[in-house]
This record gives sequence, C-alpha cells and structure tokens, in this order.
Amino acid sequence: MSKSRRTTGSWRDRQERDPYVQQARRDGWRSRAVYKLEQIDQKERILRPDMVCVDVGSAPGSWSQYVTKKLKGRARIVAVDILPMDSLPDVNFILGDFLNEAVFMQMLKAIGDEGVDLVMSDIAPNITGTRVVDQPRSIYLVELALDLARRVLRPGGNFICKVFQGAGIDEFVIDTRKSFERVKVMKPKASRAGSREVYLVARNYQL
Repeated sequence: MSKSRRTTGSWRDRQERDPYVQQARRDGWRSRAVYKLEQIDQKERILRPDMVCVDVGSAPGSWSQYVTKKLKGRARIVAVDILPMDSLPDVNFILGDFLNEAVFMQMLKAIGDEGVDLVMSDIAPNITGTRVVDQPRSIYLVELALDLARRVLRPGGNFICKVFQGAGIDEFVIDTRKSFERVKVMKPKASRAGSREVYLVARNYQL
C-alpha cells in the first residue's frame, strides 16, 4: 500500500509542477493534451473551417475544445468516449464504446451522409506499467481507430492518432500508408520527454 501511495503522490506532484498543466488551467483548457494537438496543427495545418471531425476517446474534451475554438465554431464535431464528457458548443458527444455496433450506428447517424474530414484519436489503454501488456493493447486501439477512419473518411480526409513506440508500431505505419498519401510520425514538445508516446499524422485518404 505504501508503494502505491508514493507512486500516486509522485504522479500528482509531477502534474502540479508540469508547465503545460499550469498553462492549461490558466488558458481554460480541459487538459494539457490540447497543446499536443495545437503543436501538430501548427506544423501540419490540419484544421480548416467547416470541416466534419470525429474525436475518438475524447474525454475530457480538450481536443474537441481546441477544434471548435480554433475554427470559431465553424466545425461539426462528433466525439465519443466510454467516459462522460461535459458538453461543448458544436460538439455532438456520444457516451459509449465505438466498438459497440449500436454506438457506431449512432456515430454514423450523427455524421450524416457527407463523410468526415478528420478522425483524431488521443485514446490510450489503461496502463499497467508492464510493456508486454500495454504495448499490444495500445496497438490494438490504434488499429481500431484506423479501421474507423477508413470507414468514415471522405477521399482526401486526414487521420491523427497517438501511438506508443515499441513492438507493432512499424507494421502499423506501413498499414496506414496503404490508405493515405502521406504518413509521418512526430513527437510534439508537449509530450513528456520520457514518454514513449508519439503521434501519427496521415494525410489525404485514398479509397
């Protein structure tokens, strides 16, 4: 028990000292993760007015919050998560697992017939601390997110997802390249230096 308390305490201490956590509080963002998307967008120019966006694993909502604020409400966002999320302007939030057929059909109905311009996913598995367990779970989730992107993106659409460096990532990148004109892996400055997380940015979906 004492080890668990120390671990929890050290995580909380790190959060309190984190400059991005402090900045997010000052700027009114829901989490520090917003700066990862902001930094990706600054380099890739992935957001544009009047786009349709799907946010997978959206809670607490900072990525959806960034999109709607950056585009001044000129975006239609469908967000989904198994965790509750407070409402946001221009965001249709669906509570549930996107792997569930009923939830997926609800997403399709919310998206409509026009298709999607961007699928973004900051989803991650519950971390156990054991890499041989965590890494396959991570790859499984991003593979599902990619499958979703292939089902809902319109031609020319884009895909962003978090993935952890390790076994399976090279194969995942190769698979993604089968469907997109350009694929790159990047690590935003807001990602902690010691974290294995990186972000895959796939541009121009090809049917």
